[in-house]
Amino acid sequence: CRGRLRSGQDHVRRVDLGEGAEVLLWERWLDAGEAGALFAALRREIPWEQREIVIMGRRIMQPRLVAWVGDPDAVYTYSGVRNVPLPWTPLLLELRRRVEAATEAPYSSVLLNLYRDERDSMGFQRDDERQLGKDHVIASLSLGAARRFQLRHAKKKGVPGLDLALGDGSLLVMRGTIQHLFRHGVPKEN
Repeated sequence: CRGRLRSGQDHVRRVDLGEGAEVLLWERWLDAGEAGALFAALRREIPWEQREIVIMGRRIMQPRLVAWVGDPDAVYTYSGVRNVPLPWTPLLLELRRRVEAATEAPYSSVLLNLYRDERDSMGFQRDDERQLGKDHVIASLSLGAARRFQLRHAKKKGVPGLDLALGDGSLLVMRGTIQHLFRHGVPKEN
């Protein structure tokens, strides 16, 4: 079921994936000028790092740069890495406030991902760790070059997935049962 709802800044596309899983997408949540300025500021002010993670028992370097920012108690473990949050910057606090208002959901932390070029990626995964709570909401603000974002059902073969082009200034929200039923990823670009 697809539809368009009116939002304050743009239309939001709502995609019902069934079984309580839902995606919302604002394709132009931020205009190009603001998105470009935010991207430049975050590249400068965030202490980006590439970490070693464990995938299927193998230690590899993450294929992108990351930073974990959040409330002091927002410690998060994934892929064998314990992430203690960096404090919110004034810019990220303002973005948090705006995203919370647009999505009508609270957020305690943000995993910032910097894809340096078309070779950087994020493999298919689910953010279903118990510490995140049941049916938590995840918002993803995209800045910079457009990248493909893919969703695939984690438990049923043959269920149609969803492929989206997330452009500069787009805002994607995953909510409901999506983290339990679907895997998401950002593939390498050819």
